[in-house]
Amino acid sequence: MRMTKRVILRSASGLIAFGGAQAADLPVKAKPIEHIKICSLYGPGFYYIPDTATCINLGGYLRVWYGLHTNGVASAADGGLGGAQNRLSNYYTARARGALIVDTRTATEYGTIRTFFQAAYQWTSGGYTGQGNGSTIYQSLGGVSAPNNANPGAVAGGGFWLQDAFIQFAGFTLGKAQSQFSAPWADFPANYYELVGSGGWERVNQFTYTADFGQGITASFSAQDQVVNYTTNVWNASTASAAGLATGTYGGNDIGGAAAPDFVAMLRVDQAWGLFQASVAAHDNHAAYYGANERTGHPDDKWGWAGQLALSIKNLPTGPGDTVNLEGVYTNGASRYSFSSLLPTTFTMYGGMSLAGTYQSVGFAGVSDSVFIAGSGQELTTTYGFNGGYTHNWGPHWATGIFGSWVAVRYNGTAKGYICDAFVAGLALSTGVAGCNPDFNYASVGINTSWTPVKNLTFLAELNYTMLNQKYASGSIVTLPLQSGIEKPGAAYELKSQSSLTMLLHAQRNW
Repeated sequence: MRMTKRVILRSASGLIAFGGAQAADLPVKAKPIEHIKICSLYGPGFYYIPDTATCINLGGYLRVWYGLHTNGVASAADGGLGGAQNRLSNYYTARARGALIVDTRTATEYGTIRTFFQAAYQWTSGGYTGQGNGSTIYQSLGGVSAPNNANPGAVAGGGFWLQDAFIQFAGFTLGKAQSQFSAPWADFPANYYELVGSGGWERVNQFTYTADFGQGITASFSAQDQVVNYTTNVWNASTASAAGLATGTYGGNDIGGAAAPDFVAMLRVDQAWGLFQASVAAHDNHAAYYGANERTGHPDDKWGWAGQLALSIKNLPTGPGDTVNLEGVYTNGASRYSFSSLLPTTFTMYGGMSLAGTYQSVGFAGVSDSVFIAGSGQELTTTYGFNGGYTHNWGPHWATGIFGSWVAVRYNGTAKGYICDAFVAGLALSTGVAGCNPDFNYASVGINTSWTPVKNLTFLAELNYTMLNQKYASGSIVTLPLQSGIEKPGAAYELKSQSSLTMLLHAQRNW
């Protein structure tokens, strides 16, 4: 009996061990799949990242643009190959862009932590620039002068564009985001060609604190990067050349390293009726040296400033969704706050009409933050202007925008003396110093109509008329050197105001 029990127990132990080994070889039952949950805390389109308390929204767009009668896209034919108005000028310029947007938010005891990222890759047509020997070569930047060639509006060929990359926490914004100085239009007042103000596409590295007083009232205080986006030119007129003057460049662009950020303060009231905003900015003009090395000395820094008032009116009696957006800007020594950084800072436009004895007419102009010559201090440049647009929705699928912009650039008497001394000597101005006036006005008017056949798919056509109103004395003649890049001969030209008519065709799919 004992022997029988031992056999049975040993057999059972073996079966248990064998069964355990087989069980170990069997696949473990997977946990139930955790389906993505909708996050309703921050509006539609947000979902919880699995196993976290963070909500994410993925979006983006794909855009195709065609600019007609211009070497740019959503820009005038106001310089370089476009302004030449000859066989090197493009009849059209094309661009394709795809963008990815990632927005994450997490609720904490200090409030919401938000990160926002938007980046795009785009391809833009270029142009063919002359080599001065009867041949041409492909130009990758479209002839747009610095600093605008660092801007996505000027890049030709393929390129990566980082628009937004910022963190928001406890009222602070850190990173690359829209300037607090800017009016918060979704794009531009009513169009894709903006002349005055920063608009919706401006982005700048910043450290900002925003106080929320409730009922749509906020105030922001910001230190932001001034490089490229918020600097035009600091001209050393002592180094002006005939070749530069012929393109509206009134001296060497003599900017020193970044010494101080721009300081911005903004007050905004955003309510159901619309929006009102007042902004001010302080901008340090930090020049380099008078000559080729640091022993030549330098002008002292000089602070400039800018102010802006912006107004948006909603719920108009003309129809649901109709809006009027207006903004006015005044600057002294901070010109980029009135000249959108999507614009160049020098302009050269040729026309066919001319005086007897001249080859053609030409209008050129340039905008700066300051002007100086060797041994002098900086003379600050003044600008002022306005931007406005009205958008009317004909129904759920059709909308029309009417827009207009005007900006004036004014140099003081001392700065004019610096520029005109170089200008008269360099280009042999026929009317002499008395006929020299680098002040100018620049204006744009236009209309567009968009069709949205289905949600998030829009087709648009926009017509834009741009005017460069130069202030040189009527009948003034200059002798320009050979402009080999645009194949303009060295000859006598009449100085005259110019204009351009361009068209934009637009298709965009958002998601």
